[in-house]
Formats: sequence, C-alpha cells, structure tokens
Amino acid sequence: MDFDYSPKVQQLQARLNAFMDQHIYPNEARFHAEIEANRAAGDAWLPTRVMEELKELARAAGLWNLFLPESELGAGLSNLEYAPLCEIMGRALWSAEAFNCSAPDTGNMEVLARYGSAEQQRQWLEPLLAGRIRSCFAMTEPAVASSDATNIESSIVRDGDEYVINGRKWWSSGGGDPRCQVFVFMGKTDPNNPSRHQQQSMILVPRATPGVTIERQLPVFGFDDAPHGHSEIVFENVRVPVANLLLGEGRGFEIAQGRLGPGRIHHCMRLIGLAERALEHMCRRSLGRVAFGKPLAQQGVTLERIAEARILIDQARFLVLNAAHMMDTVGNKVAAKEIAMIKVAAPNMACRVIDWAIQVQGGGGMSDPFLAPAYAAARSLRLADGPDEVHRNQIGKLELARYQPPSAPR
Repeated sequence: MDFDYSPKVQQLQARLNAFMDQHIYPNEARFHAEIEANRAAGDAWLPTRVMEELKELARAAGLWNLFLPESELGAGLSNLEYAPLCEIMGRALWSAEAFNCSAPDTGNMEVLARYGSAEQQRQWLEPLLAGRIRSCFAMTEPAVASSDATNIESSIVRDGDEYVINGRKWWSSGGGDPRCQVFVFMGKTDPNNPSRHQQQSMILVPRATPGVTIERQLPVFGFDDAPHGHSEIVFENVRVPVANLLLGEGRGFEIAQGRLGPGRIHHCMRLIGLAERALEHMCRRSLGRVAFGKPLAQQGVTLERIAEARILIDQARFLVLNAAHMMDTVGNKVAAKEIAMIKVAAPNMACRVIDWAIQVQGGGGMSDPFLAPAYAAARSLRLADGPDEVHRNQIGKLELARYQPPSAPR
C-alpha cells in the first residue's frame, strides 16, 4: 500500500492541527474547570459551554462529521483517509466531540446510516449528524460475560404493534448526558433459535420512554469520566413501537459486527495520538528534570524507554493504516484479523508508553491532568469493544486456519 497521505488528507491534517493549536489545547484548562464547576453544583454531566462554542467553530471550519465512510452524509473520507485525522483528535481525550466524531455517537450514526429505515434516519440520524442530540449504545450486561455477545440475556418480546424490553445494561457510554435522546439496545428476540448468532436483535429506545432508569454512573479507576461517562441502566417493561427495530429480528449480531469494526479502528487511531502526546510529555520532562547530577534524558533507562516508545507507536500506526486500507479495499469481514490485531496492539502500546511517561514525571504523574486520565482511558480500551483475550483467540484461529489441510472432496 502507499503510505503517503493524499493532498486532500494533508490539507485536512493541516487544518485540524491548526484548530487543535488555536482552540483545543488553549481550552483544556477551561474545559476541566467547567466540569469541576458543574460537579460542585451537583451535576458533572451537564454540557460545558466551551464544548458548545468549539462545536460551532469546528462546524464553521468545515471540520464536522469527518468519520462517516461510504456515505454522502459525512465528509466522504475512506477509513484510510480518516485514520490520521482521528489520531490528531486523540491527542486530547475530549476533543473528538468538538468535531462530532466521538463515541458512541459515531458508531450509532454508522448503524443508522447503514441499517436504519428512512424514518429512523429522519428521527434520529439527522439530529445526531447536526449535533443537536447525543446517543448511547446499550449492549454490555453485568450478569453475564458480555465478551461473548451471545450470552446477552436482555429480552425483546413482541406484543402486538410493540416490543416489550427488559434487561440491565452497564458500561453504556453517554447514557448520563442530558442531551442523550436515544439508546441503541441489544437483546434477544428469539432465545431458542438454534443459531446462537441469530437470537439477538437491536432496537431504538427513546430516552424518555417509561421504564428506563439510569441507576448510576460507573467510575473508571476513580474517575467519573464526566461529562461523557458510562451508565448502569435498567429497562423494565419498556414499550416501543415495532418500527423501532433495526434491520429485522435476529440481525443484532450482524449489526454489532458492522458497528464495531470501524469503532475499533477509531479507538486505535485516537490511542496513537494519545501515546504521541504522552511521549512528548516524557521527552520534555526528561530534558528539564535533573536527578543524580544529570538530566533524566541522559539516564540510560530513560533513553531506552523513549526509543522503545517511538518504535511501539510507529509499529501500531502502520498496523492501523494497514487495517484501514484492507477495510476500504476488501471489506471488514476479510480484514477481521487485521482489525483484531490493532485492537490488541494499540491499547497495550498506549498503556506502556503512558506508564513510562508517568514514571518520568515522578509522583506528580499519578495526578497529572493529562497522563492519569489518559492511562485510565487506554487501560479501559483493553476491555471495550472486546477484551484482548477474545481478539487474540480470533487472531490465533485465523492464523491456524492457513495451515489446516483442505477438506476432502465429497
């Protein structure tokens, strides 16, 4: 593949980097200060004023909905073209929202664009693309090992012109945001289907539907992750119209796989941006901090870690670009191994690089306003969208399949 970015992508990179320099980095302190003020007032999940201002600036700059491939609704970028832009956004944990390119909305918009009916798109996709509302993806459950999505127990039962929904979900990102107006909910419509992958369906649940209760916001290593956050939600005898079903009964697993492929590459590219910035922190700190009579940058262990970080980041980037190229050229199904590989490689790389940056920072690194939440975010992504173990198993099976003897003709 050609690793050179096209002139279009290079122009977008320059514009996006300029926006980050002019608007994102200078507003990091203000963003966190507004969250603290909201928290002190009793609701850390209220939208911040600075984010709403940044959204208007990004929209005016033409840096809006860059993420949506294979659709006229987005910027018309391929996965390979979007990847380096996603990396730039990842340099600040919260900045992707300013460009309407943040999870879980990106994945939910892709679901609606690919699988939604015309009416579902009118009601939910259009306001999401405009940034007027936000959404939540409700899949993981506390009572079962959700790394195996066929374990999901929540029920979706048809009753006349409605479906009745019951279940408990958690790690439902974005559920606590007051702008969240719709949940993409996964449950079983046919638990007795012989095919374990055709028992599940996905359905749209409006936030205001009776029976939906957000019980709590889940902390991540002590961080509440506000104003994004992750909710534990109870759905009790929730009734929605039959028309809210996505694609058809038994198609939930298919939709989930279509949703998670692009989402995984987005997470991985943002992690590369996060790791790049952590490496910058490590280098600047090591040049200015003296221990045992010389700068940390002259200590052998620090030099080794800086070099290793550079190698690991570049390795991960090339893996991600290759996966993006394959997704664009042969499709997500054929690129399954490459997608699984980056989902293991990128979070582990980011955890290691950020950990080294914290170590160079010293005691202050554990409470550094960038490094500490960056580590928590990177570590969580070794579980989100499938744990390392599931992806490694898939990679191993696909690799072994290359050496299986061909089936004998019948």
